[in-house]
Amino acid sequence: MDGLPDNEPTGSDRLYFRQLLSGVDFAVGDQLAGQMVNFVYAIGDRDTGECVLVDPAYAPGELVDIVEADGMTVTGVLATHYHADHVGGSMMGYPIDGIAALLERVDCPVHVQAEETEWVERTTAVGAQHLVAHASGDVVTVGAVDITLLHTPGHTPGSQCFFVDGRLVAGDTLFLDGCGRTDLPGSNPAQMVESLRRLSSVPGETILYPGHRYSPAASATMEHVVAENWVFQGLSPDR
Repeated sequence: MDGLPDNEPTGSDRLYFRQLLSGVDFAVGDQLAGQMVNFVYAIGDRDTGECVLVDPAYAPGELVDIVEADGMTVTGVLATHYHADHVGGSMMGYPIDGIAALLERVDCPVHVQAEETEWVERTTAVGAQHLVAHASGDVVTVGAVDITLLHTPGHTPGSQCFFVDGRLVAGDTLFLDGCGRTDLPGSNPAQMVESLRRLSSVPGETILYPGHRYSPAASATMEHVVAENWVFQGLSPDR
């Protein structure tokens, strides 16, 4: 599968995994957060108490409070891509708190795809000294939990997905219905097609966790998504 991990669930009880919805689980009362229905993910190791936040935006302090209430400590950030609703910045003139605000409270690395570094810096004003640039296939380890990074350009130049314990956290590359827009700065429709082709080879039992709740369900198996999502029609798997 061209570098995709086997992605077999470990069955370990030590995995900490939470899916949090903007405007509902955090940033309640923030009109934009409620409209954008972003998902933030917390992934970590219950035994060591370490966790990372995926795309902490809108109310990063609340997100830290949520995981700390679970006995976890934020030790890093994983960014799927540079858009303000995922890492903070300005959207349509509306300021969104993100990784810059998070770093004021938690001193931790922010893991980005190498081709996304410049875009993240421009969007968030967070300097390169805080960003860790990765290549596709790199592994970020949190305690004893391995998270494999996969470069999936198309929505943005450095969009990336994360594999962990039978789960695929896909950001705006892939939703349960549809995929990320390819008419924005840095988007590339041809790259999106290739990224989707790669994802069509992910084991069917893998659970897809998207970057937004654009469907009634919050997650689904890749078998279901590949069969039902129109973006896979006519695509042959990349093997």
